[in-house]
Amino acid sequence: MIVMLSLAVQIVTAGQSFTCTPTAVWDGDGPIWCAEGPRVRLAGIAAREMDGSCSPGQPCPNASAEAARDQLVGLLGGPRGRLATGHIRVAARPMNCRSNGSAGGSRTAAWCILANGVDLNCAMIRSGLALRWDRYWRSHRCI
Repeated sequence: MIVMLSLAVQIVTAGQSFTCTPTAVWDGDGPIWCAEGPRVRLAGIAAREMDGSCSPGQPCPNASAEAARDQLVGLLGGPRGRLATGHIRVAARPMNCRSNGSAGGSRTAAWCILANGVDLNCAMIRSGLALRWDRYWRSHRCI
């Protein structure tokens, strides 16, 4: 079940699987804008905000926000330009995601598997540019 919000942004109900064809990325943990409507915040991980800060109570990686964002963009196939909003445009193959519910605002927290079988959340942690956020990690296991 998908709940519609204003501006046609969708929050996917927790536990539901959905397809996301990435079109744009903000930072190392999202949001990733999906052609299908949702805006995905990668569940269970934390990367620096684009201003270099970390939210209170959030794990704070040593890596820069730009490095984490660029890693995520690379995992999604590389940059294809920049939107007026500052988001990096990507043209990735559809990925399969499972919602962890609302991530606040208009974002869906989700665990995502790329078309090549790579667990995107785990790949960001393995890169060292994002950290596991135990509060939200729950029982997720990296493939």
